[in-house]
This record gives sequence, C-alpha cells and structure tokens, in this order.
Amino acid sequence: MAPSVKEVLWFIGRSSKRIAVTVIGGAVVAGGLAMLVLPGPGILVVALGFAILGTEYAWAASALERTKRTAGRAGRAAKGAVRSASGRIRRRPPTDGPPTVA
Repeated sequence: MAPSVKEVLWFIGRSSKRIAVTVIGGAVVAGGLAMLVLPGPGILVVALGFAILGTEYAWAASALERTKRTAGRAGRAAKGAVRSASGRIRRRPPTDGPPTVA
C-alpha cells in the first residue's frame, strides 16, 4: 500500500524541521565552544545551542541540564574567589585634592 500525499508531506515537513534544528543548534554549540577560548559568552551560547537541539533530541535536553549545573558551579566558585580576594585587597585612603605631578 502506497503512502498518501498527506503522509508524504508530513514526513518531509517533519524531517526538514529536524534537519534545520540540527544544523542551527550544532552551529550555535560550535560557536559557543569557540567562545570558550575566544572573547564572548561561551557557556551561555553553548547552553542556547543545547536548548535549540533539545527541542528535537532528548540527549541534548540532558546535556542542557548538565551545562546549567556546571555553569552554576562555576558561578559559585567565581563568587567565592571574588569574596576571598576582596578581603585581601588594601583600600587606599581618600585624598583631599587632585593628584600632584612631581
């Protein structure tokens, strides 16, 4: 029995959406990975790429959850490092006037 026209159109539509999501999501993840070593918000872009891929793939949705947990741990570590470093920084006393040039 041959598939109906409606079934063929549905298959083409579904497949093209999945291909487009895969290409766009993969490109965003690749750009985010590059931004981990280049200037830019790398971890956020990787998370965005996994969110795009997660609309079609279950493995990407779980990778997005892992990325969120990792980003949270990195944020807490950075916040702790800033707090411990700020306690070691000496504050300069305020000056009364403009700096003088010798």
